[in-house]
Amino acid sequence: MSKSIKLLAMFGFVAAVAACTSGQTEEEYVVVNPEPISVEPTYTGKYK
Repeated sequence: MSKSIKLLAMFGFVAAVAACTSGQTEEEYVVVNPEPISVEPTYTGKYK
């Protein structure tokens, strides 16, 4: 019975270490806003 308890404790420890280290490897990403394809017309007057 002692060996089975040690085995379960070892598996629990390995699982805890694996869970803690997996959150530290976050990937960084950059969001880039694309340039507009065409420029919107501006108001220049009534008859221009």
